[in-house]
Amino acid sequence: MSMPAEIIFLVEQQPEGGYLASGLGHAIVTQGETVEELRQMVRDAVRCHFDAGEMPRAIRLRWLKVEVLPA
Repeated sequence: MSMPAEIIFLVEQQPEGGYLASGLGHAIVTQGETVEELRQMVRDAVRCHFDAGEMPRAIRLRWLKVEVLPA
């Protein structure tokens, strides 16, 4: 199996604090209290999920910003 060029994570800031990252197209979910911790947790999760020959060359984080306006 060839390695994918990249894997994409959707990142959401959690209301109670911290960040949640979900891999699109892969069953990978991780979290971190800070942005730097989240980045490290995403890297670790990708290393655990893929075998050495299947590792993606890049990890892309897409940040979801949700804004709620009063009606």
